[in-house]
Amino acid sequence: MTLFKAKRRRSRSSFNISNMRVMADLKSTASSQGSLQKNARKSIIPKPLAGIIKDVQDRAPSYWSDWRDSWDYRVVPSAVETYFNNLLPALAFAQDMFDRTDHAFGVNEVLLSSAMGGIVFGILGGQPLCIVGVTGPISIFNYTVYDIISPLNTNYFGFMFWVCIWSMILHLLLAAFNAVCLLQYVTTYPCDIFGLFINVVYIEKGIEILTRQFHDSEGQVDVAAGFASITVSLLMVIFGLSGKLFTYTPLFKHWIRTVIADYSTALSVVFWSAFTHFGGFLNNVNFQRLPITKSFHPTSVTRDRDTWLAYASIPVRDVFIALPFGIILTILFYFDHNVSSLMAQRYQYRLKKPSTFHYDFALLGVTTAVSGVLGIPAPNGLIPQAPLHTESLLVRDEAGEVQRCVEQRFTNTVQGIMTLVTMARPFLICLGEIPQAVLSGLFFIMGAQGLFNNVIIRRIIWIFTDSKKKDKENKLSTIPNKVLILFVAISLAGFVAEFAITNTRGAIGFPLILLLTVIVTLAFPKLFDGDHISVLDEPVAKEFTLKNLRAENLDLQKS
Repeated sequence: MTLFKAKRRRSRSSFNISNMRVMADLKSTASSQGSLQKNARKSIIPKPLAGIIKDVQDRAPSYWSDWRDSWDYRVVPSAVETYFNNLLPALAFAQDMFDRTDHAFGVNEVLLSSAMGGIVFGILGGQPLCIVGVTGPISIFNYTVYDIISPLNTNYFGFMFWVCIWSMILHLLLAAFNAVCLLQYVTTYPCDIFGLFINVVYIEKGIEILTRQFHDSEGQVDVAAGFASITVSLLMVIFGLSGKLFTYTPLFKHWIRTVIADYSTALSVVFWSAFTHFGGFLNNVNFQRLPITKSFHPTSVTRDRDTWLAYASIPVRDVFIALPFGIILTILFYFDHNVSSLMAQRYQYRLKKPSTFHYDFALLGVTTAVSGVLGIPAPNGLIPQAPLHTESLLVRDEAGEVQRCVEQRFTNTVQGIMTLVTMARPFLICLGEIPQAVLSGLFFIMGAQGLFNNVIIRRIIWIFTDSKKKDKENKLSTIPNKVLILFVAISLAGFVAEFAITNTRGAIGFPLILLLTVIVTLAFPKLFDGDHISVLDEPVAKEFTLKNLRAENLDLQKS
């Protein structure tokens, strides 16, 4: 009996020890799992400023090579073409804002804004390939705000100052807390829609300019000026696009075709502007031209023209009314600028140098605040100018294949300086001699170029192409027609929504539509097969470009 009790006590003791070991193992496992989860949380939620710091660390080593790499022929035609591609549409937007804000914004304001964008982002920007200037959406934003606040009897420039200050604060907060990481979820679907929208807006603006040519400055009907302007505009489009498409012909040598394509747009602007001065019956036509004012001075008579400081005191109530407008402006720039930068860094361009989305967005916040202080339109990334700038720097072989891209800071900086110099009196007078019909023609050229390269348009053409003529090596050949038609229909619905809202009094809500086009992509896995999505909605850029948008890559301890 005693022996039995002793064995029982030893059995219980052994059981207790075993339980203790099991409990210890469980605690150890739980502890290690907790540690892993804690580390996972650290990798998922990067520290504040991590994105900006990583951007600077990645890009800083190549800063001086950005200048040395400028020693390349491609930068010469690129700087000239980018200057005209940025300048002339901006002047047309200046005309639009001039007419719809009671002359609050004019040519000088737009020139100063575009110059600041080019110089600042050319010298200080992390990604100097992204062209920054005055866009169609920001001009719509400016005159929509003007229409809304006019009944408040508050100073427009004082109100816009606070809109820009609020927006700067939000820019810096989003960049500091790595909210730009959300950009990794932007795919080609919203980019293609936005690109289509911008190109159609360019064509719409070109038509609007031509419709105004049928009335003189006093509102009297002038049929001769209207039809003459249409003729000049269309002739410029024919010559400009013919030059751009010259590279696809077998005529002359490759370098001659390249030179013609490089300078065709600039030469078309110069020639057709001069054409209206050739004399003869043209002297009887009253071509409307750009309204200009004193060089390097503000346009509006409602502000002190001796200083660019546009701040004006407004009631405290209006300061806080400006906050929601600042939020909307931030949403617009978040999408507009970052997508412009993404499109300027598409994987087809074979870029080698790092991207800097967090840092650039913070820098954009600073230029937005400066714009409010100076009373000028806030600049941001341009579509289609940004990707067109990169394309102008591509070195191709005779077959048209991309060999490399000349990644440097010279072209952006120089086109900004050229824009600033354009504010000098001799050049401002030259701008005043450009017929509005030529601006219309430039809008048509840029819009047509963008439509020619737009993915949505190419997919529509593919749908209606004879099946016997379709290229079997094209990725679209793997997509069933019903699937492709559905995807194109969803794309066109997004475009219609963006285009429609900009033509209503609700135009200020345009950034929300942009966000919706991104959110829609989250439903694609339920609507389409994974293989089909990989073709129809592929990533905009390679992992190399998106690297610092991944939260797991923003661990500063690994640097």
